[in-house]
Amino acid sequence: MPVTIPWDRLHRRLLSPRTRQWSERVILVIAIASFLVHLLLIFLADAGLLAVPEGGGLLRNPIAAIYTPFSFILVYEVYLLLYYLPQSITTYITKQYEIITLIIIRRLFKDLSNLSLSSDWFSIKYDLQFTYDLVASVLLFFLIYLFYRQSRKPGRPGPRSQHPGVARFIRIKKALASALVPVLMFVALYAFIRWSMGLLHPGSGEGVSFENINNIFFEQFFTILIIADVVLLLVSFFYTDEFHKVIRNSGFVISTILIRLSFSVSGLLNTLLIVAAIVFGLLILVIHNRFEMQIAQEPPAGPDQG
Repeated sequence: MPVTIPWDRLHRRLLSPRTRQWSERVILVIAIASFLVHLLLIFLADAGLLAVPEGGGLLRNPIAAIYTPFSFILVYEVYLLLYYLPQSITTYITKQYEIITLIIIRRLFKDLSNLSLSSDWFSIKYDLQFTYDLVASVLLFFLIYLFYRQSRKPGRPGPRSQHPGVARFIRIKKALASALVPVLMFVALYAFIRWSMGLLHPGSGEGVSFENINNIFFEQFFTILIIADVVLLLVSFFYTDEFHKVIRNSGFVISTILIRLSFSVSGLLNTLLIVAAIVFGLLILVIHNRFEMQIAQEPPAGPDQG
């Protein structure tokens, strides 16, 4: 007898508003505790009571302690992304953009702990990266604001949204979001264990360098998101064949791929790829909304009008 998974029940257990509120409180408590522990470790290292391993740049400056609670806030943002996935594609994509922006903000705290205040600002690697991230964070914040405004613009009136296929598509998105929760939890746990082993055994080759520490978990996370986005794109073909919606959904997949590619490079190219991904997604949404407005204004086609 085949085993069936009650996706609706699993979704209510993992991604309900009550679970969201509980997760928010737990993450905030962990974030505050981790910040205090990180500060304590920095104090012990500064007092010579704790040996700082090679690559332990996050234990050398109190500013770097902000990096740790930000990491847990990002974990909660990942949960919110899955929470909003069944509700709205544009909100789901907005959450992707918010996550990559918060990753850059988090990187700023790491960059701050390595700044060298000198007249050679534009020739020092960490100072240049700090400049790129500072400008990019403001630009991305503005682009997300524009994307949010576009995603809230009214489209066509409701009868189309009541199509029975829409409810079926939402159930599929709920099942996908529920399945992604344990997958991402496993990936996060694996990434954390691998990073910890690298700290305990620096010469083992299992760790992640200080320079690439920002990529921990999120490189794999966006790879999984690409797979999820492609699945949603393919499933959406069963429920709509409208050109502008197909292009919108395809464009969002390309945007996610560009974000994933940014983890493969560093420096200015990393920042440019992230900005390009969000600009591309914004333009796709703007054009899609213009299509929606144009279709809403057109009278229904009669039998002679094709």
